[in-house]
Amino acid sequence: MPALFTPTDHFRELTRAEIFPNPARPLEVDLGCGDGTFLTGMAAHHPERDFLGVERMLGRVSKTARKIERAHLPNARIMRLESAYTVGWLLPTASVSRLHLLCPDPWPKKGHTSRRLVNQAEFLDGLHRILIGESGEFLLKTDDQNYFEDALASFATRTHQFTRLDWPADAFHYPTTDFEQDWLNMGRTIHRARWRKIAR
Repeated sequence: MPALFTPTDHFRELTRAEIFPNPARPLEVDLGCGDGTFLTGMAAHHPERDFLGVERMLGRVSKTARKIERAHLPNARIMRLESAYTVGWLLPTASVSRLHLLCPDPWPKKGHTSRRLVNQAEFLDGLHRILIGESGEFLLKTDDQNYFEDALASFATRTHQFTRLDWPADAFHYPTTDFEQDWLNMGRTIHRARWRKIAR
């Protein structure tokens, strides 16, 4: 199974078995996975789970695919696609146990805030659709205070869909991403929040 996953059709909802062959295994998605540091770290630590990285930039996709292949990780794959579309339309319904959004583009200009994923109905509706049952989780980390506050405000309007969970520092294994390490080296604060799906 190649590390690079390319859907045969980008205009229909995928099936779970198209991404990885065993749909009974938990599936986690690393949205905007950068150079694949977090993706490969999680896949190596959790061989019993499957991990799909989603990244738009070709260079990062190629680098991540090479990392997966060098590390011989059959439970990790990378797909080149835009994040909002992937969540809103492509990923299978009730298939994702955890979706990770780590250090996303903060779109800091005042006129660009609508481009933030956490402000887009397409993303939020899609997130609720693709997370499994009442245990699917969304995990967010960002160094941008405004982005973090936007996320809290957006999810506060969707308490019928999501409930916020505690996220202690030692709750579970969670590798540091390349972007996060850069921000930490600069002395920036990393904000984080975790939500669980409420089934309708």
